[in-house]
Amino acid sequence: QLRLVQSGGGSVQAGGSLRLSCQASGYTASRYCMAWFRQVPGKESEFVSSFDTDGTTIYGDSVKGRFTVSIDNAENTLYLQMNSLKPEDSAMYYCQLGFSCDYYFERGQGTQVSVSS
Repeated sequence: QLRLVQSGGGSVQAGGSLRLSCQASGYTASRYCMAWFRQVPGKESEFVSSFDTDGTTIYGDSVKGRFTVSIDNAENTLYLQMNSLKPEDSAMYYCQLGFSCDYYFERGQGTQVSVSS
């Protein structure tokens, strides 16, 4: 059974750091894309970052230079290292898995990130 299980997140003061994890199980294809999105209640989901097995990593403009996405293939885990956090980074963060970065078919349970000023 395909599952994405997220961990990490929490509360931090502005300027601090957090790391999110997303472990995938039940998916064995060699070609995929994993990504992070975030959402604030009442607003649309915002793209944060993606990692494609073709080696491409992409970041949203609001997180460039502060967030880093990486993957541990041995653990089937996607990470998001978030540094220099700002209050506007506060949101529910979701990881997603897709056949490509244009089509996602599975989402993690979400993890809350709260940044205080």
